[in-house]
Amino acid sequence: MAGEKIRVAVVQDAPIAFDPAASCRKAIDLIGQAAERGAQLVVFPEVFISGYPKGLDFGTRVGSRSDAGREWFRRYAEGAIEIPGRETALLAAAAKQHQLTVVIGVTERVGGTLYCTALYLGPAGEILGLHRKVMPTALERLIWGSGDGSTLGVVATPLGKLGAAICWENYMPLLRNSLYAQGVELYAAPTVDDRDSWPGTIRHIGLEGRCFVLSACPYMRRADFLDDYPDGLDADPNRVVIRGGSCIVSPLGQFLAGPTYGEATILTADLDRDDLIRARLDFDAVGHYARADLFQLRVNTAIAKPCELGDFGADEPFDS
Repeated sequence: MAGEKIRVAVVQDAPIAFDPAASCRKAIDLIGQAAERGAQLVVFPEVFISGYPKGLDFGTRVGSRSDAGREWFRRYAEGAIEIPGRETALLAAAAKQHQLTVVIGVTERVGGTLYCTALYLGPAGEILGLHRKVMPTALERLIWGSGDGSTLGVVATPLGKLGAAICWENYMPLLRNSLYAQGVELYAAPTVDDRDSWPGTIRHIGLEGRCFVLSACPYMRRADFLDDYPDGLDADPNRVVIRGGSCIVSPLGQFLAGPTYGEATILTADLDRDDLIRARLDFDAVGHYARADLFQLRVNTAIAKPCELGDFGADEPFDS
C-alpha cells in the first residue's frame, strides 16, 4: 500500500433518541452522504444507535433505586440492538452498496446486559468485528457492562489496520498501548466528550501511536432528546447539549480536519499512508522506543465466561 492515499470521514450529527430503526435509517443516509464526498472509511460517534442518555440518573442513589428510573432503563434498553441483527444487516448492506468501511457506535444487548460497542463493517457487507468498552465511565457503569479483552483486537481492512477506543478509554495508556502493539494504523475514537481538552487528547494519541486518529462526537440539541426527558434540561429546543468537536489527526499530531463545533456536519480528510512510515523515523512506542527490557504489557484476550455448561464428569475437578 506504499504511496496510497485514502479519504476518510467522521460524522458529527445526532441520532434519533432511543429509536434504533430511525437511528439506523439516519446512519444509512449519512453513509451515503460520506460516500458522495468520496470517503472510503466513515466513523460515527459513540452509541449513535440509539443515543447517549446524557443527564439521566435512572432514579439511582447509593442504596436505592426508583420505579421511575427502572422504567427509563427499560425505555433506553429498547433502543439497544443485537449483533448480528436486523439493524446490523441494514448497515452492512449500506456499507456494501457504497463500498465503505464503517465504524459505528451502538448500544449492544447481550442477554440482560447492555454494552457500549464500536461495530466494524466492511465494504463487502460483512461484520469485521466489534469492540466493547472495557471501562464505562462514572454512572455509565449502571447501564453498561464492562467488555473483556476478547474485543480489544485490531481488524484488517482494505485501507489498513483498524482499531477503536471509545471515549474515556482513550485515557487508558495501557489500552492504547495494546492497540499500538497490534499495529493500528486507523485509530477510531468515537466519543461524546465535547470539552475543549478533547482535541488535545486526540493529537497526543496520533503523535504517540504514530497513527491516523478519527474522533467523532455528536452534535445534539435539546430537540434531539425525548420530550419528557427527565434530566432538568430547559424546554428551549435549540439549546445545545453536546456541541461536537470531531476531528481527524495525522501520525504527527497535526489536525487534518476540525475540530468543529456547533453544527451537524461530516468532516473529511485525505490520508497519505506513507506518513505512517515517515512518522516512525524518531519514535515507535512499541518498537525502537519501547525498552522491552524495562517495560512489558500483558493483555488477557480470553472471553470472560460467567457460566460454562457441559458434561464435565463426576470425577473431573473444577478449575480453581
